[in-house]
Amino acid sequence: IEKVVHLELTYNEIDKNIDNIWSVLFTTGYLTKVGEVKLPDSENYALKLVIPNKEVREVFILQIQEWFKEVVAKDNDEIRVLSKAILEADTEKIQRQLNIIMDRMISILDTKARDRQKENFYHGILLGLLGYKSNWLIKSNAESGIGYSDILVEVPTNRTGIVIELKYAEDGDLDAACDKALKQIEEKDYVAKLKQDGMDNFIKYGIACFKKVCKVCLLYTSPSPRDRTRS
Repeated sequence: IEKVVHLELTYNEIDKNIDNIWSVLFTTGYLTKVGEVKLPDSENYALKLVIPNKEVREVFILQIQEWFKEVVAKDNDEIRVLSKAILEADTEKIQRQLNIIMDRMISILDTKARDRQKENFYHGILLGLLGYKSNWLIKSNAESGIGYSDILVEVPTNRTGIVIELKYAEDGDLDAACDKALKQIEEKDYVAKLKQDGMDNFIKYGIACFKKVCKVCLLYTSPSPRDRTRS
């Protein structure tokens, strides 16, 4: 990441601006400088910062996981509604709940990366949210058909298999990104692994994301998920 760092921060100034966290992480050794970048229309420079080693990386991972658990716990009701909507193939409700959660949890700055990294960012968020359902079997980047699906979900209670393919709409065209995701699910036969595992009913979601909004599209195999036993 590239951030402006202030080395003269006093203790009283640390919590006055959220951006001061980067200065604290740098001065305490949790981030290391690997270069500098001149800021546009300014004489100032931003530092190129990286995580220095595997040990510190593990600290970041643990802290982020704990933070995510706290956020999920606070948004329990929202996530319960989301998981129920996913099983019932209610795309409008899924889309609404995801947009609510993303608006609370992420910053536009979180998505400033290459396209694939942006997709990974949303992928991670959705995996964390789906983890709320302890009785769902969730697989990430699992081999299925002739490729690797972003997310596969197995709901043993009603033998429902769910495929989720995520795309980042770099140009903001959520419809096109959704169509691309659904086409990929079909062409690569991502339901193959779910069939092998004994699932009988299949719901296929294409989810397109752009900054703090998303669009959800659906394909499913009859009978309609709304007519099945709820989990």
